[in-house]
Amino acid sequence: QVQLVESGGGLVQAGGSLRLSCAASTSGSIFSRVGMGWYRQAPGKQRELVAAITSGGSTNYANSVKGRFTISRDNAKNTVYLQMNSLKAEDTAVYYCNLDSSYAPVWDWGQGTQVTVSS
Repeated sequence: QVQLVESGGGLVQAGGSLRLSCAASTSGSIFSRVGMGWYRQAPGKQRELVAAITSGGSTNYANSVKGRFTISRDNAKNTVYLQMNSLKAEDTAVYYCNLDSSYAPVWDWGQGTQVTVSS
């Protein structure tokens, strides 16, 4: 079973930056062939996909984060990253990584990493 471990969250002021990491405990040959995504879930809201990256490195973003967030991956480390700049209070949520939304089922969810942006 694949384990996903997210890290890098924290408390930051509006306008600040954070870099999230997600390590997947799967073989490199599998990880390099799948699309990955970063999701977030704010209190009282459904989990939403905010950024995705294909196995080939193409990226896609939700309109709410476009131009501010950058997703990347390091297949040698089985890790996907989310660079978040110009953070806003509405970015406050628990952030998770997983297979992108074109896969079903996705892997078991990790514990996520809390991002809190103070205004």
